[in-house]
Amino acid sequence: MTLQRCDTIESIRGAVRAARAAGRTIGIVPTMGNLHAGHASLIDASVGDGHFTVVTIFVNPTQFGPTEDLAAYPRTGEADLALCEAHGAAAAFMPAVEAMYPPGARTSIHVAALTEGLCGASRPGHFDGVCTVVAKLFNIVGPDAAYFGQKDAQQAIVLRRMAKDLDFPIALHVCPTVREADGLAMSSRNQYLTADQRRQATALHGALRLAAERIARGSTGAAALEAAMREHLAAHAPDGTVDYIALVNPEDLTCVQDVNGPVLIALAVKVGRARLIDNLMVDPRDRL
Repeated sequence: MTLQRCDTIESIRGAVRAARAAGRTIGIVPTMGNLHAGHASLIDASVGDGHFTVVTIFVNPTQFGPTEDLAAYPRTGEADLALCEAHGAAAAFMPAVEAMYPPGARTSIHVAALTEGLCGASRPGHFDGVCTVVAKLFNIVGPDAAYFGQKDAQQAIVLRRMAKDLDFPIALHVCPTVREADGLAMSSRNQYLTADQRRQATALHGALRLAAERIARGSTGAAALEAAMREHLAAHAPDGTVDYIALVNPEDLTCVQDVNGPVLIALAVKVGRARLIDNLMVDPRDRL
């Protein structure tokens, strides 16, 4: 199937109408472009589920803070289109900012509580921008299923809540984090790292694994686990600055004091120009 490039809302809606007329279901993979193997895995999941797969490529200005990297965020349109086609996507939606946010637009979507901690604490307004653009993409494309990555665990939890609260008839799928051979979670911002920073960045996954192993051996105190993770990062990523380390309930993102059930271990660390995030889901019942 030849990939259809759609630059307008009218054109992507036309492509979707034609697909539905042909009896197809629709899958959507929302991205900001600069695609890598992690994005490819989401496309593969949608295509594998039999959907006419729409990949959206849009660097969304409303989810960037005033001092963040909107202007510098990598834009690799032609390479992105090639990856989409190679993995069997049916259409790529690449709208202009003016199409998504026409003059006079005033509406945004806020999901309370779930957006206040973790990344939301240091990136105020970020998840409002994410929710608003994803809701718009859902309304424009009208998919049956949407695919997101576990690396952005808080985002996935927030969007699942938004979809439920706003009655979007869409199945949300969260796919496993795709990692480099040394454990570093794939991210478009990894390319900001120098060679030495890239080596240090592997400490994020190392800290998560350390906590997971201690939980598997019976450690339950969140404070002690967090302290061990900080020590690991200090030793192995001395140039990193920890934004947060948290052990939270994976349903409502509230902090836990003792790990006595499934827990999301999440962290964000600034390494050079790159703010990197990663997480692991851990169940203490899975003993070594």
